[in-house]
Amino acid sequence: MEVPDKAWVTDITYIRTLEGFAYLAVVIDLYSRRVVGWSMQSRQTTDVVLQALLMAVWRRKPKNRVLIHSDQGSQFTSRDWASFLRAHNLEHSMSRRGNCHDNAVAESFFNLLKRERIRRRTYKTRADARQDVFDYIEMFYNPQRKHTKNGMLSPVEFERQQKTITEGV
Repeated sequence: MEVPDKAWVTDITYIRTLEGFAYLAVVIDLYSRRVVGWSMQSRQTTDVVLQALLMAVWRRKPKNRVLIHSDQGSQFTSRDWASFLRAHNLEHSMSRRGNCHDNAVAESFFNLLKRERIRRRTYKTRADARQDVFDYIEMFYNPQRKHTKNGMLSPVEFERQQKTITEGV
């Protein structure tokens, strides 16, 4: 992608806690690989993905239509999901059944999160897991973690640098 907020990808994963699973939904901008929205809840429902998408829309306030890509999970095929997309000028794109490569960016993020932070850990509570995920995304991944795709810049730094270039400052 050559500009921000043109295409986003979304997916869900689970994190073990002693209280049961915590489900994490993320929305990632393909432009910079920045996590622009995320949500964690105790159930894998449409609401967890809608909350992540709401955060992305609230944070980014896209001026033009955004393509949002997901797999065929029930959360992404619900009426509430479709209604939210229409109301916020988002266009849905969906993987073919069984094609995991279409969601590779989100899967790659989950792999990094689990390898770099969670490892084989089981959190005591969902609140503990949420705090650690917050710390990883907001304090490390977005502002500090370098990406080859971004010329070895973090998502935040890449966007800052690109904005400076396009504004001619």
